[in-house]
Amino acid sequence: MIRVASYNMHKAIGTDRRRRPERTLEVLNELRADVVALQEADRRFGARTSAIPLHMIEQHSDYKPVPLDARSGSLGWHGNALLVKKSVEVLERELVHLPSLEPRGAVLADLNIDGTELRVVGMHLDLSGLWRRRQALAILAHLERRKGNPPTVLMGDLNEWSANRGCIRDFGQNHSFAECGRSFHSRRPIAQLDRIMVSAGLEIVGSGAHSSATARRASDHLPIWAELRPRG
Repeated sequence: MIRVASYNMHKAIGTDRRRRPERTLEVLNELRADVVALQEADRRFGARTSAIPLHMIEQHSDYKPVPLDARSGSLGWHGNALLVKKSVEVLERELVHLPSLEPRGAVLADLNIDGTELRVVGMHLDLSGLWRRRQALAILAHLERRKGNPPTVLMGDLNEWSANRGCIRDFGQNHSFAECGRSFHSRRPIAQLDRIMVSAGLEIVGSGAHSSATARRASDHLPIWAELRPRG
């Protein structure tokens, strides 16, 4: 069984408008995931350093960042990052450029999790429906071109309010959606903006939104999770 999660951590700024990285790290530890896709993982201005100091991740969690080498001191790229358990082997990683008016990108990693190879893509798509579709199609085209065909998980904040149109329809052509439920706004979830999608090589065993007391305060999004089993 492989447990994955996605979390728009809102730069570690909670619903109380306070930046508390230790609170965000507490939520990540609660998830107990093998791999987590993060959005808004870095500060927005200046050097755009990681919203959670890197030494805190090393000392106070069982996670390690997938090294992206995008910007010194940053956890991710355009706010997207991947955390994996320290026991997980990172085979390859890549930055995926996306069409956009403002800087957007996705992050990709091929992982070995207890002997199972898994490809993971983390993303944070545009507020504009037109650009969301372009970005979704760019990600899907990139996966088609990439060598190998391991079981694949795509996850992140899609910013899509529709249940079956736009980029949801594009991703749904060849991927199944985990039923994680509503994740935004964390205090009173009304929208299913955060999504986990899997290729045909994976079975979704369980899924949901993580709504602990800390998670409801740590960001304006709840993290979502899914437990997966490779088919065959």
